[in-house]
Amino acid sequence: MPDFSIEQLQQRLGYLFAAPELPRQALTHKSFSNEQPDKDEPHNERLEFLGDAVLELAVSERIYRRYPDIPEGGLTRIRAEVVCEKGLDKIARRLNLGAGLRLGKGEEKCGGRKKASLLSDALEALIGAVFLEGGYPAACAVVAKVFAEDLDHSANIRYGTDYKTALQESLQARYGQLPEYQLVKVDGPDHGRIFTIQVCFGERVLGCGEGSSKKQAEQNAASQAMLHSFVVGLEED
Repeated sequence: MPDFSIEQLQQRLGYLFAAPELPRQALTHKSFSNEQPDKDEPHNERLEFLGDAVLELAVSERIYRRYPDIPEGGLTRIRAEVVCEKGLDKIARRLNLGAGLRLGKGEEKCGGRKKASLLSDALEALIGAVFLEGGYPAACAVVAKVFAEDLDHSANIRYGTDYKTALQESLQARYGQLPEYQLVKVDGPDHGRIFTIQVCFGERVLGCGEGSSKKQAEQNAASQAMLHSFVVGLEED
C-alpha cells in the first residue's frame, strides 16, 4: 500500500476516531472484502450510503447560512458543483485517500486508487463514519474544514460579483417576474462618466447604484436590492 497513515488523515479531517475500525471500513472497497472470505472485512458501501445523505444535508445547511442572499437555485448549483463525483474526487485527492484505499488485487491492477468513483465513494463513507461515531455536529465540523474552500470558491465564482443574476433568480423563483433597470442620470465629463441606475420591481424601487459603466451601476443597484430589500421582503408592502 502506498505511504498512508490514519493519523495524517485524521489531522486533515480535523476529527479523531475513537473506533479505528470505522475509517478502515470507510476506505475498504468491496473488491478487498470479497477476497477475504474467511475474515470479517466489511466494505464501505453502507457507510457511503449514510455519508451521502449526511453530506448533502451538512453542505446545504452551511451554504444556506453562509450565503443568505443567494436564491434557492443558486444554492442548488453550488451544492451540485461540489457534491458530485468530480468535486468529491478533487477533495479526496487532496486528502490523499487514494493511498489509503484497501483494494482487491484486480481493482489494484486496474488503477483503482485513481478512479474518481472509488475516491468519491470513500470520501462519502468517511463522512458517514464520522456521523456514525460523532453525530451530526462532528460531521458538520468536518464538512466545514474539508469542503469550505471548494464551496466558497463556487459561491464566489457564481455570485461574488454577479448580483444581477442572484436578484433575477430570486425574483423569478418567488414571483415569476423579472426586475427592470432604469437609467436615472449620467454625471461627469465624457472621459469620466458616472451612471446612476435603479432597479425596480413593479412600482417599487429595490435599489440604486452608481458606476463608471452601466453594467457596473446595474450590479451595484442589484447588490443594494439583495442586501437590503429582501431583508424585510416584498410581501410586506
